[in-house]
Order: sequence, then C-alpha cells, then structure tokens
Amino acid sequence: MARAARSRDGRQLVLESWGDPQGHPVFLLHGTPGSHQGPRPRSMVLYQLGIRLIAYDRPGYGGSTRSPGRRVVDAAADVEDIADHLELEEFSVVGRSGGGPHALACAARLPDRVHSAAVMVSLAPPDAPELDWFAGMTESNVREYRNARKYRGVLRSTLVQNADAMRADPMALLKDLDGEMPDVDRQVVADAGIRRLLHKNFMAGIEKNADGWIDDALAFSKPWGFDPTEIAMPLLLWHGENDVFSPVEHFKWLASRIERATVVLEPSVAHFAAVSLLPNVLSWLLEQARVDVATTA
Repeated sequence: MARAARSRDGRQLVLESWGDPQGHPVFLLHGTPGSHQGPRPRSMVLYQLGIRLIAYDRPGYGGSTRSPGRRVVDAAADVEDIADHLELEEFSVVGRSGGGPHALACAARLPDRVHSAAVMVSLAPPDAPELDWFAGMTESNVREYRNARKYRGVLRSTLVQNADAMRADPMALLKDLDGEMPDVDRQVVADAGIRRLLHKNFMAGIEKNADGWIDDALAFSKPWGFDPTEIAMPLLLWHGENDVFSPVEHFKWLASRIERATVVLEPSVAHFAAVSLLPNVLSWLLEQARVDVATTA
C-alpha cells in the first residue's frame, strides 16, 4: 500500500515497497513518464531474491508534490529523506531509462549510504564533453529535449497534450512511438503483460497533470548538478546497442568515465528490453552490496 514521506523542505513523496521487509533495500527510480507503479518483479520473486524493493513518485508525478526547477541531483536528497523515513541506514539504487540519471545522482552524492547501484538505458549529461548528445536519438526525443532547452512553452503545451491523450488511451504514447521503435522494441511492448504494466505505470504518473514529465525533460536538458565520474562504488551499466531513445553513445560515454563500472552492452536489443531485466539486476546489486560491506567492515 502506498504511503507518504516528507522531504526536508516539506514536500510529499508518495512511495510503496514490496518483497521481503527484512531483505536488502533497493530503491527503484522510475522512467519518464512514470510512477512508483512502474514495471517490477512479483513480490514472490522479490522474497526469493531477498530484496525489499522501494519506489516513489518523483516530484510532480502521481501523488508527489511538484518541485519546480528541480535538477537531477535533487533526487539524492529525496531518496535520502525517504530512507530516513523508513529508518534505512544503507541501501542500493537502480534506475531504468529516465530513472537512470537520478540513480547516478544517488550513487555520486550518497556514497556512505548507497552500497551498489545499477543503471539501465540511461542518458548521459547534456554537457558531456566530446559527446554529440542528439546523435542516434529518435526525432521525438530530439524535439522534446530541444524544446526543453529553448522553447519551454512549446514543451509544456506538447506534453500537456500528450498526457491528455494518454488519459483517453493509456497506450497513446507507445502508439506515437511505434514508427520510431526498432523491431526488437516493438516485440517487447507487443507482449500483453508488459503493456498492462506500462499502462498502470503511465496512468499513475500523469493521472493529475504532466508536471513530472515536463520537469524531467527540463532536468535532463540542463547541467545535472554532479559529475558521474564522482561515483566510486560498484555500478552496473546496462544498455541495448539498438537503443534510439537513449543512444548507445551515451552509454559508452558513461562507461569510459566511471571507474568501477561493470559494463554490459547487449548487441541484439534496444530500450524496452530493460523492462524484464530487473530480477537479474537486483541479484547483482545484492551480491555487490554484500561484497562492499565485507570489504569496508
């Protein structure tokens, strides 16, 4: 059952947890657009893994209070506030798609509390040196992020219209993206079970408005407020080589600059393959957290 925590500046943060209450805590940072109801393993699987999975609505999504002007780095403070609310001293983090940069922020800024981190199909920072940020990116994403940089009124109008369309038809976003997806992504989202999970996720996130979606696009398109090269803990970077929403050059940039990263590049998959990857990633996070505890004890 969902509950609310308070951020240090008094905002409401809606969260929920599943799996083993005594298991290793892992924060799952959802995609864009999304919510704490994003795709996740069944509770029985989480029990078997020994994982307590925690997810929350980023500010502006679902039931969480908006935080205008938020930066990617601000996610670290929100996760820390939720951890304090739950009386968790140490934990791991995993971010998928739009959750990836926010998971990187937690890994960079909470080194004393985050034991391991994983990022799947993430963007790189917009000011990343020697990276052509838009190269290989689908036209709709290029348009969205360019509007976020230069035409914020257009961005807001467009995403408000998109959110309205999704309330009428929760699969409207995937239908709009269908012509831009590689075949391997179409095969993933054609699965009825995956579509149900995405339906629930999208609807919970944009049920009231498009504020979270808008603020994510703005946050990704300006300096994140931290340097990914700060990350010194065990970090898994996973990517599909055919990804057109977070192009593979973003992954390569992160992989070349984060010293302790374990890098996995799958040659035959794309963006949405990350949806079903989570059980394996959670196992990796637990194993690395145990190693990290043992080596620092």
